[in-house]
Amino acid sequence: MKIFIKNIITIILFSILTCTIFFILQVQYIEQATQKEIVKSIKKDTTDNSQKASLLKEIALKETVTTKDNNNLLKNVVFDDTTKKVSATIIFGGDMMFDRHIRLMASKHGYDKILTGVDSILGKSDYVVANLEGPITENKSISLGSEVGSYDNFIFTFDPVIANTLQAHNIQLVNLGNNHIENFGVTGVQSSKKYLEKNNVNYFGDTGVINKKKYFIQKIKGIKFAFVNYNAFAGDAEIHIMQDIELVKTEVDFIIVYTHWGQEYKTHSNYREQKLAHQFIDAGADLIIGSHPHVIQEKEIYKGKTIYYSLGNFIFDQYFSKEVKKGLLVEATFNKIKDTITFLEHEIAMEKNGRTILKSSLGNKSSDKI
Repeated sequence: MKIFIKNIITIILFSILTCTIFFILQVQYIEQATQKEIVKSIKKDTTDNSQKASLLKEIALKETVTTKDNNNLLKNVVFDDTTKKVSATIIFGGDMMFDRHIRLMASKHGYDKILTGVDSILGKSDYVVANLEGPITENKSISLGSEVGSYDNFIFTFDPVIANTLQAHNIQLVNLGNNHIENFGVTGVQSSKKYLEKNNVNYFGDTGVINKKKYFIQKIKGIKFAFVNYNAFAGDAEIHIMQDIELVKTEVDFIIVYTHWGQEYKTHSNYREQKLAHQFIDAGADLIIGSHPHVIQEKEIYKGKTIYYSLGNFIFDQYFSKEVKKGLLVEATFNKIKDTITFLEHEIAMEKNGRTILKSSLGNKSSDKI
C-alpha cells in the first residue's frame, strides 16, 4: 500500500513539473509574439516619435536594436542577439551588355576576360548588384555585325554562358527591369530567369510582364535588404514601386531602389528623376542607384539619404566619347548598429578589347546616417 501511494505521489509531482515547464514555454512564446506585434503597431503609429523610440528601446531590453532614420524613428528591432555580424558590403554597378562587340571579343578571348580587370574589387565584396541590359537566350545574335544606329543594332541577346560568368565573378544579383529585357519578348524574360536560377544568380525588377513579385529580399551577414526596381519603360512603374516599398519596409533593415530611367548621354539628371527619387526616399528607400543614361550623373544627398542618379556603363561597347567609356562601381558598407552607410567610389573604364578595368579608387568616402 505504501509503495502504491508513493508511486501516485511521484506521478502527481511529475505531472505538475511537466505542466509548469509547458506553461513557462507558452508564456515565453506569447511574450515574443506580443513583442513583435507591439513593434509593428508602434512603427505604424506616427503620433510621437520620441515616445516610439522609448517604447521600442524598452521592448528590446538587452537585445540588439537597429535604428533607421525615417523621421528619426526606430525602424526595426532585432530580437536575435546571436547575430554577431553588424555590417555588410555591397558593390553596385551600372549597365552590363554582352552582345555586339562584347560578344565578338568574348568569342576570341572568353567572357571571363571581360571582367578580370575588376575582379580585385568584385571579389572582396559580400554582394554585387548590377543591371543586366538584355535577355539571356539561345537565340542567334541580331545585333552582332549590324549597322551602327540601325534597328537591329539595339536588339540584344546574351549567350547562356553569361549566367555562369556572372556567378564566377561574384555578381550575385541582377536587375532585369530595363528597356532591353523584352528584346526577345516574354519568352526571353523567362529564358533569362531560367539560366540565372540554374547558376544561382538572383534577379529582381519590373520587366513589364506579369510576375509574382518584382522585388527581392536577401539577408547578408545578418542584415536584411530589399532590392526594389523602378523601370521607367514599364507600364504603371510609379504605382508598382510605391506598392513594393510599402510591402517590404517593415520586413527589412535597408531598402535599396535600383532605377532604370533618365536621358541617355546626359551628364545631369532632370527634374522628373529628382522628384521621383525624393518620393522614393519619402516612402522609405534608404539608397537609390540609377542606370540607363550610359554616363555618370551627379550624386545628391536628400534627407540624409544618397541618390546616385546614374553609375554609367559597367560592361558596354560604347567608345564614341570619354563619358561613355567610364563608369562607377559604388562600394557601400551598411552598418545597422551605427546606423550608417559608408561609400567608396571606384572609377572604371571600358576598353576596346571588350574588357572593363579598374581605373582608380576615387577616395571619395562619405557616410550617411540612416
